[in-house]
Amino acid sequence: MALQSSGQISLSDIAVEFGGTAPHSMSEYYGSDTVPSSGAISIGDFYGTSNAVFMAATGGTVTTSGDYKIHKFTGSGTFTVSVAGNAAGSNTIEYLIVAGGGSGGSGGTTGGLNLSGGGGAGGFRTSTITATTGAKTITVGGGSSDSSALGITSTGGGSGGSSAPGTSNPGGSGGSGGGGGFYFYQPYSGPWVYGGKAGGSGISGQGFAGKAGDTSGFCAGGGGGASETGSTSGYSRQNGGNGLASSISGSSTYYGGGGAAGRSGNTGTTAAGGSGGGGSSSGGVGHGSTNTGGGGTGRANWHSAGAGGTGGSGIVILKYKFQ
Repeated sequence: MALQSSGQISLSDIAVEFGGTAPHSMSEYYGSDTVPSSGAISIGDFYGTSNAVFMAATGGTVTTSGDYKIHKFTGSGTFTVSVAGNAAGSNTIEYLIVAGGGSGGSGGTTGGLNLSGGGGAGGFRTSTITATTGAKTITVGGGSSDSSALGITSTGGGSGGSSAPGTSNPGGSGGSGGGGGFYFYQPYSGPWVYGGKAGGSGISGQGFAGKAGDTSGFCAGGGGGASETGSTSGYSRQNGGNGLASSISGSSTYYGGGGAAGRSGNTGTTAAGGSGGGGSSSGGVGHGSTNTGGGGTGRANWHSAGAGGTGGSGIVILKYKFQ
């Protein structure tokens, strides 16, 4: 507890706050908090000062970077704060909470061009929070699932819109939204019909919307990423939106890339997943990368019918000053 900011304080009050060895003298407390480290000091220099207390905690995989501890959770677990610290030392936790990426849309195999949307990235949240003591449950979401820590939740990515002959669906909403499906189909008799559906919405502060299926480009929508919507990249393909970089682990790493839309077989160019673990569509189904929150790719109609790519699992990283 900090010493009072006005009124009378004594050398014994200072000793209670900062410790030391009896008999106490003023010189014993040079450099304490805001007190000068040399020269003359007085009782008045100690107004509002406090002994530095640093955070201490356990849980996850722990590494050290300079004066900081980094706790990484690639699966669910418990983060236990034994010492909450104070402002003179440290009492704040920097966090990165990334949810699981959404799956790409499923698709059929026959009847024209049937392309499914890419999965949206898992929600990406980063900031700081004041520490409190006790055991904190950490949840790391798998594909499409939420991740949570310290009372903060990131929302799983939206699924890509599915597509089948003569029909398609919009992308699902989530931390980032899934891309919309697209179809180009000729019934048994009658003219060709085609349509693209809307991308799913993202959540402000977590990610962006998926791209709509594009009737002018004949492509399904790419999944939204942590930094942008899915993007149009050319005829019959759409890329996933890019993620965001974080240096909380000690090196810059991207998380939260959207999954690419299912790519038409008549183009030789890959539809790219967004930076940050989004799956790419290059003639098959691509999956979001593990522990990035990346979205999976949509299904394309010239492959066997079935599900799109799965979304990558999320991650939780916590960092604080320990000395």
